[in-house]
Amino acid sequence: MPKQKPSYLKCEQHGKKITAVVCCHMIDAVDPVGFVENSSDPEDLQAWCEECEQFFVSEKDMTEAFVAFNDFAVVCCDCYHDFKEQHSRKRKGRTKSARRKLE
Repeated sequence: MPKQKPSYLKCEQHGKKITAVVCCHMIDAVDPVGFVENSSDPEDLQAWCEECEQFFVSEKDMTEAFVAFNDFAVVCCDCYHDFKEQHSRKRKGRTKSARRKLE
């Protein structure tokens, strides 16, 4: 099966870029809400927050209720990566290498 060509949009901040999809909670949030990527394909940029992930798991599918809760937004790939940086939960405490040095 031939690979689909990517779709593009004109982002006010980044210009013409490949599209990506995130949940509305990431767009509206000031504090990190988590970042759950929903595709193993690095060219298929889809993500939602931890609350959306819990809702999805409870619904067991992408139901109408889930779609309404998630309220997907189309953004450019650069904005997607900005949201990933902003909303990914940072590990607090020591890294593995720091723990090894202490042992």
